[in-house]
Amino acid sequence: MKEIRYDRHAKRRMKWRNITKEEVEEVFKLPEKSESTVKGRLNVFKKIGDRYLKVTFKEFEEYILIISAVDKSS
Repeated sequence: MKEIRYDRHAKRRMKWRNITKEEVEEVFKLPEKSESTVKGRLNVFKKIGDRYLKVTFKEFEEYILIISAVDKSS
């Protein structure tokens, strides 16, 4: 498994929305749905408890960069 890194935007979004790294990694590793987006990014979705989370990431040769995390249920 490649190293998972978080950019500043993702860290801010996670803090504002009370989304943990563990939740982000669960969505990333076992998504219920995925869709391609711009610039080679991928959105993955998963329901965790009463929350429906979306994680946007981009895969590089050496690592995976988490770009954003959003609670779509609110």
